[in-house]
Amino acid sequence: MSEKKVHLGLLNPKSATNVGAVMRAAGCYAADKVMYTGERYDRAVKLNTDTKKISSSVPLIGVKNLLDNKSDDIKVICVDLVEGAVPLPAFEHPDNAFYIFGPEDGTISQKLINQADAVVYIPTIGCMNLAATVNVVLYDRLLKSAAHVTDNTLIRQSRDNNNKVKVKNRQTD
Repeated sequence: MSEKKVHLGLLNPKSATNVGAVMRAAGCYAADKVMYTGERYDRAVKLNTDTKKISSSVPLIGVKNLLDNKSDDIKVICVDLVEGAVPLPAFEHPDNAFYIFGPEDGTISQKLINQADAVVYIPTIGCMNLAATVNVVLYDRLLKSAAHVTDNTLIRQSRDNNNKVKVKNRQTD
């Protein structure tokens, strides 16, 4: 069986802060690559907040059209507050997914929605920002996956160097 693929597509993101936070999420949730369209990010990149330098291991690629080089084995999932979309809690993530997120101050075009294999939304009151939406979708994917690791080794590898805190075993105290 082939390796699962997770790609993220950002439509004309305006905030380098959000893109930096998306990159951090991509690293935390093992996304394979992030692509973006438009010129606003390129102008704002001086404020980049990719504090974990994820872009050195997860490619961040500017493209003209997100779907131009999409492989046939990957499903396009648009994430936006659009009528008729499936609520995220009811959504079953495909193994190979290309999640596309609209801009912070706009929406995904009808043309792109029509090309999607699925359209999902997060049932919140009001809309979330780009980075928060990416984090929630990727966490939902992890939560519904049987592949997530839940042990102290992962905690030790993932936490900051200055964090050595442990939960006391209350049964032996």
